[in-house]
Amino acid sequence: MNQNVAVFFGGKSNEHDVSVITGMYAVNLLRGAGYGVRPVYLPRDGGMCYIDAVGVKDVTDPKKKRIPAYLYDGGLWNAKKRKKLFEIDVALNCCHGGAGEDGTLSALLKWNGIKSASPSLSVSSVFMDKWLGKIAAKGLCVPVARAVCVKAGERVPLEEVGGFPVIVKPVTLGSSIGIRTAKDEEELRAALNFAFRFDRAALVEEYFSGRRDINCAAYRCDGKTVVSQLEEVFSDEAILTFREKYEKAARESQLPAELSDKTAEEIKEYTARIYEAFSCSGVVRADFLIADDKVYFNELNTVPGSLSCYLFGKSLTEARNFLSLLIEEALKENSEEKEIVETGILDSSVFSGGKGSKRRE
Repeated sequence: MNQNVAVFFGGKSNEHDVSVITGMYAVNLLRGAGYGVRPVYLPRDGGMCYIDAVGVKDVTDPKKKRIPAYLYDGGLWNAKKRKKLFEIDVALNCCHGGAGEDGTLSALLKWNGIKSASPSLSVSSVFMDKWLGKIAAKGLCVPVARAVCVKAGERVPLEEVGGFPVIVKPVTLGSSIGIRTAKDEEELRAALNFAFRFDRAALVEEYFSGRRDINCAAYRCDGKTVVSQLEEVFSDEAILTFREKYEKAARESQLPAELSDKTAEEIKEYTARIYEAFSCSGVVRADFLIADDKVYFNELNTVPGSLSCYLFGKSLTEARNFLSLLIEEALKENSEEKEIVETGILDSSVFSGGKGSKRRE
């Protein structure tokens, strides 16, 4: 394989470290598949650089050579020498959170004519915001838990979420960062102040005791949407925490989840419905809650942890084949530009000069 695959990871985000792990995981799997893999690291303080890394230690080593870079004209360029380092045949986004996951990187890739094996600007920007994500899901008749979005200083209309207890979470963060539960007004104020340390707004959401957390991923292959088996993630806390997701020796989950056929099919159908409605590309993971035998959409991750490889196969070989499939699907994408109409009005004397540019009543 001669294709250059640029793997982007890192970023100015609270999830920077997790992104480095996902990025290096993808880099090594794709190298094993025979691609010309080009690691592109996005430092915490912004920008991007090319780094010939084979492991996390290469990324964290300050002595490792990094070439400051930028995207332009279908490739990655050396920012100091203004010289193209390499063409990019396809990009893979492994950036969790921040400008990597909110659609900014997707837009940069598209602006520079680079194909992407990851979700586009539109779906990334909508679902990065948990409040907008709920609105989008409701518009597709996918049930969501009751919630309100508030900013600092605003009153929380608790009646709209059924009163205490509630879950408070930063509206655009992931990996359970900044999330707390509140059982009364004092805890609510503390939880909101905590959330506002990390984000511009917070989501206040109804709390379900005895809830079940279910994950389902989806991708596109040959024009068809493929959904994964379902995973149930367990928690010893009131909510699934960052520590439980990443710091425990072993993630506590069951794959496949023990669900009735009806519930499992409902979750898979909702996941496919969202994926297809937004014309998604690459892989996404939809997270659901089950409470009182009802299914609720929770959020959509457009750059899921480990790119959800584990939901489509247990072995590293299966993970490598899965990522290869995403790359090949992106390479097949027709990037032909649609016709742009030239109006010719700039050649008209009507709009010559400053006065002519004013709108006529």
